[in-house]
Amino acid sequence: MHTRRKLLLIMNPRSGVMLAPKHLSELVERFSKAGYLTQILMTAARGDARKFAMEYGGEVDVVVVSGGDGTLNGVINGMIAAGHKTKIGYIPSGSTNDFANSIGLTGSIYDCTDLIIEGKAESFDVGCFNGRYFSYIASFGAFTSTSYSVPQTIKNMLGHTAYILGGIKDIMTIKPIHAKVTTDKGTPDEQVIEGDFLFGAVCNSTSVAGILKLPASEVDMNDGLMEVFLIRMPKDIIELNDIGVSMLNGTLKSSQIEFFSARTVEVVPDQGTHWTLDGEYEEGSDVCTITTMDSAISLIR
Repeated sequence: MHTRRKLLLIMNPRSGVMLAPKHLSELVERFSKAGYLTQILMTAARGDARKFAMEYGGEVDVVVVSGGDGTLNGVINGMIAAGHKTKIGYIPSGSTNDFANSIGLTGSIYDCTDLIIEGKAESFDVGCFNGRYFSYIASFGAFTSTSYSVPQTIKNMLGHTAYILGGIKDIMTIKPIHAKVTTDKGTPDEQVIEGDFLFGAVCNSTSVAGILKLPASEVDMNDGLMEVFLIRMPKDIIELNDIGVSMLNGTLKSSQIEFFSARTVEVVPDQGTHWTLDGEYEEGSDVCTITTMDSAISLIR
């Protein structure tokens, strides 16, 4: 008797415009025709995605995530924490889907479903922030609070626009964050940068909150390195304009911007500085240590 492969679908029914749950039967039908026996778990509270991945992620052939970047973050945290090496499929249905955009998952729900069935798994690096994992970004400063301070109902209605409006509000009210950033500490490549910053990020992505775009030619998502992106606080309108122009044209060639790659990053920020990891709130600490985990996940694309 032929044994069907097992697939675990972890779905966030409230993600984005809540479109994926409406097509659940069609998704299951496609997986079934491809030879999968599908188990479905719906998240209802923060932490559910991580819990489900930890408990059941090692018992199946594929774990499929349907939700936004935060849901994917939860699954990745659960998989790594439990030591599961199961392949991950992603059906992005959030408000911005930065990680999905970075790896080319830009089609419809059905396109992504077919890709999970037909595609191949590839290895991707994962960041570790003081012991918590993130798939594509750890950030502080402007734009950072937008992902968790804008109500989900507004995100669902406005999508990217909600993030842009929230980001503009951030810039109008932001206070600079003083930080000392040390990369690849104790190695010949060590760098130390200190100053007042408008924004800072350690990322493995070309898209940040749907607002900031990093050069695709400069980002390798499985090279054992993270990209360090720092924007210094502009002193006047000329410096602010310089930042805007360099970001819009995608070159990031500005005296106010630091952009380079590193394996480890240590950030000592102002006391009380909060972060976001993959769009989710993360309380900061006096010393924030970020390391790169080589080829930590296997994701189908």
